[in-house]
Order: sequence, then structure tokens, then C-alpha cells
Amino acid sequence: MMGFFALLVHDPVLFAVLVALLLYSIIAHEVAHGWVASLFGDDTARLSGRLTLNPVPHFDPVGMLMLFIVGFGWARPVPVNYERLKSTRAGLFSVSLAGCAANILIATAGVFLLQLEAVRGQPLAVAALSILVRINVTLGALNLIPIPPLDGSKILMSFLPQRVWPQFAKWEPWGLFLLLMLLFTGLLNPMIRVMQNLIAAFIVSLLGGGRG
Repeated sequence: MMGFFALLVHDPVLFAVLVALLLYSIIAHEVAHGWVASLFGDDTARLSGRLTLNPVPHFDPVGMLMLFIVGFGWARPVPVNYERLKSTRAGLFSVSLAGCAANILIATAGVFLLQLEAVRGQPLAVAALSILVRINVTLGALNLIPIPPLDGSKILMSFLPQRVWPQFAKWEPWGLFLLLMLLFTGLLNPMIRVMQNLIAAFIVSLLGGGRG
């Protein structure tokens, strides 16, 4: 926690870059949910003005406060009416996965750019892109964990019989307290690292890093 504030004092430029990259990575995550929902027939996010990279409609005061206190925050969740999705099960799966997919794609783009010679000669670009990759791999990894209200819980729910969905959804308010407890105690770190390694392996294979 103190490292985040120390960065503000000792390197305000890097702090500003870090906050901007983290903020827009979170916004991209939320916009992706709404955009995919619109593809499946639910235009709630579009009508709410949430399919935008403008940070104002996505602002969540608690999430922003947490961002500055612990270096982890969130935006206002994009509204999705799952009952309006054309294919309920496929729609739930796709909309839930969309945010993580957006973060993984951003991280992949960052890794690709870091491999370019023109970028390697620019220290600030390398630092910013390295931060961008780490942020988005971590966001993707965290949200894939199947604990409500994380996206992973809805991805898991999409594979369960629809008759149990209401009971499963009831755990979401309690899941938030469990999630925060696990994050603050560090008990969730091993699972996050596993997800990070899986995402990193996926990015390497996607970019052809495994070819000899």
C-alpha cells in the first residue's frame, strides 16, 4: 500500500502513467462486457451511455479510492440485462468472458510492441508498455477466478443448469466480502499467480513464442 503512495512522492510522472493505464484497462474491461452484450441483443449498456472510453460514466468513488489506497480498484459495472440476451447460456458465457478477453488482448498487444526494435530503444515506452502488460495480465487473471462477483463466477455459472442460477447469484453479495478478505490476507495470491502463468503461456503461444 505504501509503495503506491511512495511512487506518487518519488516519481509522480510514473505514478500518473500507472494510474492512467490502470484506469483505462479497467474501463476497457467494462466496455467489452457491454459491447458483447449488445452483440447478443442487449443494448442496456449502449442506452446507458457506457460504451465509451470517457472515464466519467464509469467512475466509481469507492473503486477509485481503493485504487489509490491499495493499488487495486474498479469501475462502475456496466449494466447488462441477461434476460434480453438472444442465447442465454452462450450470452452469459461470452459477456462474462469479454472483460478478461479485452485485458488479455491489450496485454498481447503490449508484448508484441515490446518485441519491436523501434520500441526497445525508447525507455519510457518500454516502461509504460511493461506496466500495461502487467496490469492487464493481473486484471485478466483476477477476474477469471470463480468467486462472485468476479467474471469467473458467471463463466462457471454458464456451465451449470439454469435452475441453480438464482441460488448461485444469491452468493454474490457475500462473495465480495470473501474476495476482499482473500485479497487483503494474500490467500488469493497463489490462484492469481496460476491464472497469470496460464495467461502468459497463452500470449506466448499466440505470438508464436514457442516456435523454434
